[in-house]
Amino acid sequence: MLLEFLSCLKELIFPTASFYPHFPPVVFNVNLVVTYSKIKKYLHNTLWIMGDKVTSIGVGFLVTVVVARYLGPEDFGVFSYAISVAALFAAAGHMGLSGLVVREIVKKPEEREVILGTSITLKFFGVLLGYLVLLAYAAIYEGIKSAEFIVLSIAGAALLFQPFNIVDFWFQAFVKARYVTVARLAGIAVGSVLKLSFVALGVGVYFFVAANLVQAVAVALALLVMYKLKSELKISKWTFRWSKAKELLSQGWVIYLGSIFAVIYLKVDQVMLRWFEGSEAVGIYAVAAQLSEAWYFVPAAIVASFFPKLIKLREESEAQFNKRLQQLFDLLFILAACVALIMTLLSEWLILLFFGDHYSESSSILVIHIWAGIFIFMRAAFSKWILIQNALIFSLITQGLGAFVNVVLNYFLIPEFGAQGAAYATLISYAFASFFSLAIYSKTRPVFVMMAKSLFCVIRYSKFVVMR
Repeated sequence: MLLEFLSCLKELIFPTASFYPHFPPVVFNVNLVVTYSKIKKYLHNTLWIMGDKVTSIGVGFLVTVVVARYLGPEDFGVFSYAISVAALFAAAGHMGLSGLVVREIVKKPEEREVILGTSITLKFFGVLLGYLVLLAYAAIYEGIKSAEFIVLSIAGAALLFQPFNIVDFWFQAFVKARYVTVARLAGIAVGSVLKLSFVALGVGVYFFVAANLVQAVAVALALLVMYKLKSELKISKWTFRWSKAKELLSQGWVIYLGSIFAVIYLKVDQVMLRWFEGSEAVGIYAVAAQLSEAWYFVPAAIVASFFPKLIKLREESEAQFNKRLQQLFDLLFILAACVALIMTLLSEWLILLFFGDHYSESSSILVIHIWAGIFIFMRAAFSKWILIQNALIFSLITQGLGAFVNVVLNYFLIPEFGAQGAAYATLISYAFASFFSLAIYSKTRPVFVMMAKSLFCVIRYSKFVVMR
């Protein structure tokens, strides 16, 4: 079964290759060498992205363990609440431009300076609006003289440096993730050293939120330095054009609203926990969510590397595009299921090992929350399908339904079941938004069928082996 699955993975990466286990060894080895020479750019790019994520998540996790143990559940809950609220309002800077900018850079090389200049301007005004609304929320709900207002103000200031992530889109378009990796790791190093230093100094929660702000500044500066060193298109040539802004917004507004809904059902659980249960419950839940969501970089890294290839394949052959997409869903499901099973079996041991007895209740939350990853993994491929097929309205519809379901379920389940209720709300809403809702609409129904087939891909590949 493993051999047949690797065969499908090779076909996904390199569409024109064929894999025949009955070939003589020499032919088989030559086939592998030729295949590798064709796919190495995409493979190396994926490894850089995953290296970035593994390192940043690994370092971030270890630092979080130290910080969580130092602050305790209540103060760590305040910290997590501030980060979650900032993430909610950070969606204002998305502007629906992420995959859209990559696609435009690939397809319209003559307009690259206009695409970059217009995109960063739109994102800046978006995050500025988001930060102002965040300050209004903090002043009205928390009170302008409260400690929470100060924490939220500091956490939200990091939004103002997000527009420089446009450099990431540029390198994505040319499959050069290594430069973004270097920039991000530099920022993470700065933030991590600050947090560990603050633990040693014995300071309060404000300083740890400020460390996140300094990290955002460091990443932005590093991205600009890498762009200046590695790109022939100078920043001074970036140009804002209103006609291009209208074009991007007309194509991206659906993704923009969809991204807002997505952040709502990704982060609203911790915000509503704070409303209903208090900061300590948020701290307990945040530890479980940290372990669960740490794996979400895997599908993003895989899909991001093959997105340009999928764009070209869609233009060449519908049948081949659908075949590779099915294989991609299979791969993502298998990875997600393996992660969920392992984390479920080791949840209690992992929580006690890393976070201690104060966070023991987090293990019962983790065994629920981790299974939502199956739908997040496959959603990564569906999101790119939406862009390639220009079916952006379905992003808005599915994300909107997911956000609505999550808020409603949190409203009823948190008062009854506490943090576990929030975990159940997350699992159900993710499944509804990224899987079941696709069956409702005729255009997305084929993707629903692909995802459903992926749920049984182990059986499918096993039968294939038996037939051979």
